[in-house]
Amino acid sequence: MSEETNVLGTELEPCSTDPITGYKRDGCCRHVDTDPGRHEVCAVVTADFLEYSKAKGNDLMTPRPALDFPGLEPGDRWCLCLGRWIEAFDDDVAPPVVLEATNESVLDSVRRSTLEAYEYGGEPEGSTTG
Repeated sequence: MSEETNVLGTELEPCSTDPITGYKRDGCCRHVDTDPGRHEVCAVVTADFLEYSKAKGNDLMTPRPALDFPGLEPGDRWCLCLGRWIEAFDDDVAPPVVLEATNESVLDSVRRSTLEAYEYGGEPEGSTTG
């Protein structure tokens, strides 16, 4: 498998392993030809976005044990569908993006400058302070 790159042109970093995300559930927002939703944007979900997504018919908050889905909470990282992120952007509720973990393939639909304007500025996943 070829190495995938992020929107910065460097090696694609994992988005989240807790909860485990990605179309292949390997923690990465990979470009997969068989993924019609294009789960390629690594976002840090917000309460506003989660409510917005639920209102659009995709409830990301409710756990679904049968699908091994724990449900998301604000602050969780998740590989979002490119189309949903763009829709949320158009409606002013797009969540911040982790550029290092967002697949370079999204640049065919979203300008890098737009993604940079939404860059997540919080602590990296798994980091500790002190």
